[in-house]
Amino acid sequence: MELSARLNRLSPSETLAMSQKSSELKAQGIDIINMSVGEPDFNTPDHIKEAAKQAIDENYSRYSPVAGYPALRNAIVEKLKKENGLEYTAAQISCANGAKQSVCNTIMALVNAGDEVIIPAPYWVSYPEMVKLADGTPVSVAAGIEQDFKITPAQLEAAITPKTKLLILCSPSNPTGSVYSREELAGLAAVLAKHPQVYVIADEIYEHINYIGKHESIAQFPEIKDRVVIVNGVSKAYAMTGWRIGFIAGPEWIVKAVNKLQGQYTSGPCSVSQKAAEAAYTGTQQPVEEMRQAFQRRRDLIVKLAKEIPGLEVNNPEGAFYLFPKCSSYFGKANGDRVIKNAADLAMYLLEVGHVACVGGAAFGAPECIRMSYATSDENIVEAMRRVKEALAALK
Repeated sequence: MELSARLNRLSPSETLAMSQKSSELKAQGIDIINMSVGEPDFNTPDHIKEAAKQAIDENYSRYSPVAGYPALRNAIVEKLKKENGLEYTAAQISCANGAKQSVCNTIMALVNAGDEVIIPAPYWVSYPEMVKLADGTPVSVAAGIEQDFKITPAQLEAAITPKTKLLILCSPSNPTGSVYSREELAGLAAVLAKHPQVYVIADEIYEHINYIGKHESIAQFPEIKDRVVIVNGVSKAYAMTGWRIGFIAGPEWIVKAVNKLQGQYTSGPCSVSQKAAEAAYTGTQQPVEEMRQAFQRRRDLIVKLAKEIPGLEVNNPEGAFYLFPKCSSYFGKANGDRVIKNAADLAMYLLEVGHVACVGGAAFGAPECIRMSYATSDENIVEAMRRVKEALAALK
């Protein structure tokens, strides 16, 4: 029973583990409010579901091209042009089984053993694990709450070495909700322009859940565009997490490499899901805006309630649907014989005592914080924050 060294290097997903623990307690009849999972609580819009039903009736049930149907890739080309002002061809698009696979595909296609990959922290839990899977070396660059969880050009410059191959940039961010402005991205692009060996994965999966106006992509800067791979998909904006459609847009030679890789281990993504995704991109965008407005209302609500809890340090997320409060003031406190040593202890305490599921920040590269997803109803948010306030007040 000897597993590969490659697998043994990986850490299990903390977010999925906490969600599993939450489900187990729910199965025991305990009323748990789950704020651990990054998933919209809305249903997929009806016109998208209708397109999927039609695809089944029209027998879209066979293997698709590895990179995805031409109609879907062309719809993505139009989306990038119309919404982002970016010019791509269908040959520069590759669709995958979710944006998660799109990120991993790109890392596996570019990173060699010993290559360094810069990952601003806080980061999504899977980035460093994917780099390890590719035998690369994750290099964390910390950006705390005092700088709104965003790295500076000076920090990026200091982190680049002759071994640096890749920067992974997520905006809007999971887990912090921080959004890089055009000016901030321009500063990072100016640094990258001086280092032609460094490529960029721009994870823009939360693009449409944005509370400050127009989304800005680092691919807009012509001096580095030919080294940027955009990752996006339908999961968050269209409430289609289970449909599993993501894509990359980037230099054609990288897209061809990703197609070669994907052709050997998954082939093209689900045929019916692709037709649904095509409808998402080409149909009405009104549901996207309605969901964005609901998330913004919930953001305002959870920030207000969190700021009323003594000991939590809270910023104002500008996108996505996460709050990432700093909670280190509770470390060392206790409730009876239960001592809170770190954020993981605090998250487990909130689950077992407060019956609210969130995730400790260590898995995101920020051990002084916890992540709470507000992709749930206003009523759940109010009740969850009441429980959290009560549970934390019991710590002395």
